[in-house]
Amino acid sequence: MLTGKKVLVTGGTGSLGKVLVRRLLSGEVGLPKQITVFSRDEAKQHTMRLAFERLRIATDEVIYHNFERLLQFRIGDVRDLHSVTTALKDTDVVFNAAALKQVPSCEYFPYEAVQTNITGAENIIRAIRESRLPVETVVGVSTDKACKPVNVMGMTKAIQERLFVRANLDAEHTRFISVRYGNVLASRGSVIPLFHEQIRRGGPITVTTEDMTRFLLSLEQAVDTIFAAMREGARGEMYIPRVPSAKVTDVVAALVGDRKIETVITGIRPGEKIHEILVSEEEAHRTVARGDYYVIQPMLPELLPANKIENPIGHEYSSADNVMTRPEVTDLLRRHKLMVDDRFVYEEDMLA
Repeated sequence: MLTGKKVLVTGGTGSLGKVLVRRLLSGEVGLPKQITVFSRDEAKQHTMRLAFERLRIATDEVIYHNFERLLQFRIGDVRDLHSVTTALKDTDVVFNAAALKQVPSCEYFPYEAVQTNITGAENIIRAIRESRLPVETVVGVSTDKACKPVNVMGMTKAIQERLFVRANLDAEHTRFISVRYGNVLASRGSVIPLFHEQIRRGGPITVTTEDMTRFLLSLEQAVDTIFAAMREGARGEMYIPRVPSAKVTDVVAALVGDRKIETVITGIRPGEKIHEILVSEEEAHRTVARGDYYVIQPMLPELLPANKIENPIGHEYSSADNVMTRPEVTDLLRRHKLMVDDRFVYEEDMLA
C-alpha cells in the first residue's frame, strides 16, 4: 500500500509517532520510498535519529546526509503554513500526530491548544488545497476526549475531526480520514508510570474517584487502528478500536498485588470525566461495526454512502460498558509487561 510512497509524520517524535515510524520502516504496509519526521523539537529529533541509526553519538555524516536517507527529519511547526506547505511538497501520505494533549496544559493555555490542534490541522488542509499538492491520504489522530468534550484538549480535537471531514469537499483528490482512541498503556503520559513510582516509594497511591473507568490499548493497537483506517477507510470516516475498559481502582489493585500500600481518593480533577466515550449516542446511528473497529460515517450528507447505513450500532460506546474483571485486568497488564516487577517499556524503548 505504501510501497514507493513518500510519507510525512507530523509530531513524529512523540509517543505514537515513534512507534508509527518503526512500523512503517518494517514494511508491513509496504516499504515507503521516504519517511519524514516533521516536528519543532530538534533535541527530540536528534535523540530519535540516534536511536534509529543505533548510534550513541552523531557524526557529521549522519546529520549532513539526512535528506539522502529513507528516514528523514525536518524541523518545522504545524502552526506555520509556509513550514507545512514546504514539508508537504511531493508527499503522498500524511499522518497528523502533532498535538497538544496534556489536559491541564491545554486548560491553562487554551489558545496554544487551538493553534496546534486546530490551526495545525487547517494548515495541512490549506497547503493541500491552495497549493494543489498531490497528497493522496491524510490520517488525523484524535482522542476519546473529543467525544462530548468537557476540556479544551477534547474540544480542539473535536474541531480537528470536523475540519478533516469538511476537507474532503475542498480537496477532491485527497482522502481525509481520522482515528479516535483512548488511553495508551505504554506511554509516559499514561497513569501507569505514576502508579509504578508511587508503589516503589511505598505509597500512597492517588486515585481521583473509585468509579472511574478508562479504555485501555497499547501503542501497537493505536498504530493498528491507523493502518486499518488507511487500508479501508472511505473519505470522512473515523475508525475507532473496539478495546477493553477497566476501573482505575482495579488497575491499581492489579499493580499493588499483596503489597501493603494505601490508596487515597483525591477527587475528580478539572476537565476530567468519570467515564470516557468513544462513540456518542448522537453518532451511534451512523456508526457501524467493521471487523475489530467501529466506523463513524461522516455527518455531511455529501460524504455519506449512497445507500442507507445498515446495522448501525445504535448505542453509545462508553468505558463504563463491558468493564473487565479484576483478574482480566491483571492478565492484560501482565501480557503487556506492565506489572511493577516487569521492566516497563516506555515509548523511547520501543524503537528497536
